[in-house]
Amino acid sequence: MSAIRKLLALAMLTAAQLSADPIRVIAIGAHPDDCDIKAGGIAAKYAAGGHMVKFVSVTNGDAGHQAEGGGMLAARRRAEALESGRRLGIEYEVLDNHDGELVPSLDVRLQIIRRIRAWNADIVIAPRPNDYHPDHRYTGILVQDASYMVTVPNIASDTPAIRKNPLFLYFSDRFARPQPFRPDIVVSIDDVIENKYAAMDAHVSQFYEWLPWHAGALDQVPKDPQGRLEWLKSVRRFSMPEAWRASARARYGDAAAQIRHAEAFEITEYGIQPDEKEIRRLVPFFPK
Repeated sequence: MSAIRKLLALAMLTAAQLSADPIRVIAIGAHPDDCDIKAGGIAAKYAAGGHMVKFVSVTNGDAGHQAEGGGMLAARRRAEALESGRRLGIEYEVLDNHDGELVPSLDVRLQIIRRIRAWNADIVIAPRPNDYHPDHRYTGILVQDASYMVTVPNIASDTPAIRKNPLFLYFSDRFARPQPFRPDIVVSIDDVIENKYAAMDAHVSQFYEWLPWHAGALDQVPKDPQGRLEWLKSVRRFSMPEAWRASARARYGDAAAQIRHAEAFEITEYGIQPDEKEIRRLVPFFPK
């Protein structure tokens, strides 16, 4: 049995272990691998607990390669995303907007509104609107623009409005202007780090071709699948930054000092403003 299949087998739970009242999470990224990088760990944790997770890529990724492009690349990246979703045990949807050409238009905003409503989301996660890539920035703006409108029945009226606004979170990032990312919620992913790498490994066109080529490191990528995966682990680390440690300590106590891998999220000014009890209900991974 392959290492990836072993991981999938370990992630499977019996029906008796599934949550009776599943939390519904939708993560929205600009490209078909973005959510995996920023939230693949927490997605694996929710899925393992019987909760419902969906990743959405706002663009189809048809420009993200040095030698391929257009419809054939879009089809390849959609297939990679579906495989990633299968490995995580979640749903993955790729919208048909062109990579590198995204703008915060009304049409795309309505696409976002409909996805959040149809998923009946309790939590929505997206990028902050300050980033090096315009598609990332505009995805953040699109989700901000949708955050109130998901509750307005006469907007996108073909998809029923949700009555309770979700908790809107930002993915972590390294950008300091106009203000740095704030790690409001830090989650240990030590128990699912291999699941996250397995999901990323499905995006062959990105992690083993396009991104290494763009970084001038394509010749460093091993040819065999297991070698590639080990190489990915060596160059893509998700170590807990010291800047996140205090926030983690607030919920993990002294155990925060032992966390090696983590994902963090910032609570936005949009949607519900949760108290500590609500945070712990919606993010049920902290010690009691």
